[in-house]
Amino acid sequence: MLKTVLGMTIAATLSMPAMAQERGGTLNFARYDGSRLIDPIYADRNPDIWMVGSLFDTLLRGSADGNSVEPGLAESHAVSEDGKSVTLTLREGVLFADGSPMSGADVVFSLDRARNPDLSPWAGLLGSIDSVSADGNSVTIALSAPDPTLLSMLATFNTAIVSKAAFDAAAGATDQDKSAGIFAAKSAGVGSGPFYLCGFEQGASMDFCANENYWRMGADGKALPYLDGVHFEIVPDDATRILRLQAGEVDAAEFIPFSRVAELEADPNIKMQLYPSTRIIYSPINTREARADGSPNPLADARVRQALNYGTNKDALIGVVLHGAGQPMSSPLMAKATQYAADMDPLYAYDMDKAKALMSEAGVQPGTEVTLTTLAGSADDATIFAALQQMWAPLGINLVVEQVDGATRGAKNRSGEFDIHTYGWVNDVNDPSQVVGWLGYTPTAKAVGTGWENPEFNSLFEEAAKEMDPEARKAKFARMQEVYAEAAPLLFMYETPFAVAVGNAVDGYVQTPLGNNIFDEATVSR
Repeated sequence: MLKTVLGMTIAATLSMPAMAQERGGTLNFARYDGSRLIDPIYADRNPDIWMVGSLFDTLLRGSADGNSVEPGLAESHAVSEDGKSVTLTLREGVLFADGSPMSGADVVFSLDRARNPDLSPWAGLLGSIDSVSADGNSVTIALSAPDPTLLSMLATFNTAIVSKAAFDAAAGATDQDKSAGIFAAKSAGVGSGPFYLCGFEQGASMDFCANENYWRMGADGKALPYLDGVHFEIVPDDATRILRLQAGEVDAAEFIPFSRVAELEADPNIKMQLYPSTRIIYSPINTREARADGSPNPLADARVRQALNYGTNKDALIGVVLHGAGQPMSSPLMAKATQYAADMDPLYAYDMDKAKALMSEAGVQPGTEVTLTTLAGSADDATIFAALQQMWAPLGINLVVEQVDGATRGAKNRSGEFDIHTYGWVNDVNDPSQVVGWLGYTPTAKAVGTGWENPEFNSLFEEAAKEMDPEARKAKFARMQEVYAEAAPLLFMYETPFAVAVGNAVDGYVQTPLGNNIFDEATVSR
């Protein structure tokens, strides 16, 4: 659906008469949670990350299909023959929201800030950078080694360009103080995105106002955005968000429960959007030989992990949890919307006979107890547990539940004190290295806490991190997916879309596969 929406936007841009373009108005958007700090280098929660692109622009932009990059604040770029430097030519005449001009000094300041490990949790994404320099409108990034991910990173939220002058002038003794001060000031200045933050009440509301100095042009030849602004209200309760949309009090509501999708699709006053995402739902399986208490771990046998995957009816899970609004994982490591995702559909298609045979081969005794750790209070997790308990009973598995809060689940994942636990992922960057490193590369996070380690996989990941030939790099990721699928350190479950409902007055709003909310070309007709 995302491609369709973007395609319609592009078609409209090419064919719509200039006089017909809708402009003005404020779009009222109901969010499930509020932003705390929308700073490119400090944003570490989805409610913050997904807003960065509205306030700040990057040197490059991700393409509509997510598989390449396009010009952004830099109108062109070139990679040296040895792959150890990237030269970018900045677009002429770009202004920050306060009307001050963007320069190479702002780019150097922003990228040096972004790659500083003492400041940003995302600094590792730019670890290959040795130095950033500028000469007029030319910016040179020198690398310690060729980095095939760098262009994608230059289109990622953490590398967005901020105004050095506005930042330096902000009150505060530290970088963090200045960042907080700018966020609290609610005035134009630091960013060059289509909007600037003009109102904020922690936990209640937030306002974006149109940046009148924005560099991108709309269908009518005038500067984007079309809207005068976006007003966000924080409405944590799902039912209340929907009620307010149905009553016309807001124009859009995010994170619609899948149980309500069919109802809203049937509402003539609402457009129910299911945007393709990079969100996958899976369950890490402890692959260590012994459990944390020292007892033998039946899940250490790959045949048992394979059996659990074959014995899980993913379509049934999608039916009871997502009410049909999803699809089984077809790659063991990433969503279909991620670059280099291999289509291995069906990935462990439901086959109870094969599952039973594998359990018998592995010598698993009937009544073997396995604990599924879930989030307390999560209706989805409760449904998943009930379904798996029933599905795995014929395999001789006595599945019991352990309900914990999010912090405890995370701690158990890091320590290995679990059998299986529920989990999920959404890509932050438009490159497979992030999710593959998290799920499979041992040094990153013990292969998402599973303790699984495979020398071939680790070597392929390290080689791919230096491989500049896209086809050769794709082949390495393809092999990693084969190795991972066979080892089955996860229960591979399903992908879910982003469910957003908008009123009929809204057009042009998009949520990308990375989750970013795009209001640049949105319109609202009153």
